[in-house]
Amino acid sequence: MTHLATSPTPPAASLKARTAWMAGLSTQEPLRTLGTVIEIGEGREIFAEGDDCDLFFKVVSGVVRTCKFLNDGRRQIEAFHVAGDVFGFELGEERLLCAEAVSDCTVISYRRRGVETLALNDQSVTRQLFQYAMQGLARAQEHSLLLGRRGAAEKVAAFLLGWAAHSPDRQVFSLAMSRQDIGDYLGLTIETVSRTLSQFERDGVIALPNARQVRLKNVEMLEDLAA
Repeated sequence: MTHLATSPTPPAASLKARTAWMAGLSTQEPLRTLGTVIEIGEGREIFAEGDDCDLFFKVVSGVVRTCKFLNDGRRQIEAFHVAGDVFGFELGEERLLCAEAVSDCTVISYRRRGVETLALNDQSVTRQLFQYAMQGLARAQEHSLLLGRRGAAEKVAAFLLGWAAHSPDRQVFSLAMSRQDIGDYLGLTIETVSRTLSQFERDGVIALPNARQVRLKNVEMLEDLAA
């Protein structure tokens, strides 16, 4: 049931570089006529853990988080999905993760069985599904490497560089997510995230005009921290 993110390369730029070859797999979006456009308000659940995996989604605008709630009540955010990203493309019959709208979102939903049936007779659909699967794998690898970084400063620096790569202006950008979201993505407490950002500001690495806006003042230092 469906309920209606020659100097060291920044993590998100690395992800784009690693998946750039996929752009040549198809010149068109073969699934463009198969989806249904859905508007989802900020904070709304898109699907829940344990739901049937009958649909997958592509973000048109806004930000979506996919996450898992642990037995002790903690939340681990698996990914932030931005425009162009596909999520909910899972193996098995039941979902392992839930998905929620971080901001007001527009997404396209695709019915999995219909797409899989079409793929049997259309190689362009097969290639598109392969592209989605490989992008998901690359994103999971990047997150695993991010979680493996030793200190909070390294994790937060890498996160800021990654999010900047999604922004039209690489120097000034807005964070769609809260400090709690960032902590749950990086495996840090909200207090640690806040302290690290404040330290970056005191050190002249970034400026924080308000709670969500970030201005990068020393990209090289951030890249050194994230390396």
